[in-house]
Amino acid sequence: MSEQFKNRYQRNMNTFTPEENRRMKDFKICVIGCGGLGGHIIEMLARLGVGQITAVDGDVFDETNLNRQLLSKESLIGKEKALVAEDRIREVNREVRVNPVVAFVKENNCREIIRGHDLVIDALDNMPSRKIVAAGCREEKIALVHGAIAGWYGQVAVIRPEDRILETIYPENEEKGAETELGNPSFTPALVASIQVAEAMKVLFRKGETLEGRMLVLDLLHHQYEVFEF
Repeated sequence: MSEQFKNRYQRNMNTFTPEENRRMKDFKICVIGCGGLGGHIIEMLARLGVGQITAVDGDVFDETNLNRQLLSKESLIGKEKALVAEDRIREVNREVRVNPVVAFVKENNCREIIRGHDLVIDALDNMPSRKIVAAGCREEKIALVHGAIAGWYGQVAVIRPEDRILETIYPENEEKGAETELGNPSFTPALVASIQVAEAMKVLFRKGETLEGRMLVLDLLHHQYEVFEF
């Protein structure tokens, strides 16, 4: 292990073994969405040393993103989120390769986008796209780390290819979740993204107790945390 490697990842040691830290560069993770959740997720993965990150988003930044989206700033209004993610991580960790995909996930491109990844992380904000990604992961046999936020509330689940969690919890005709009424402050996406990244690491390294086949529901206003089995 080189001195430069040890210095960069010194504070990851003991949380992860030296071998796990070395293996981090071999992982390929696809993050669908580069907004409130996705920006935090991409940066955390890069700082851990995940070798390849595919950042997928067809949207551009606007002023409504400035209250919570880590990658956004006033000078980047109108810039493609996926391309900004690539530029940001180039400044954070040049050892990490970010593959930006400026596109919205659809039924006709989902499998091609996610194919070959070790894990997919859902950082989306609408139900139809989430279900498309879940179906694509099922077909490609890739685990999916789901996350959603609304106001003081959030949820995280690890969806195995054989699971139907999203189809169970989301009505067939629902487009958006509670965030349209409750809004999204800065702290909820940061927390939920952190849990998603922790779950991603546990799944990849087979460490601890994961949320596979289960969902963690967070109520930050009343400090209530529940895990539901599916």
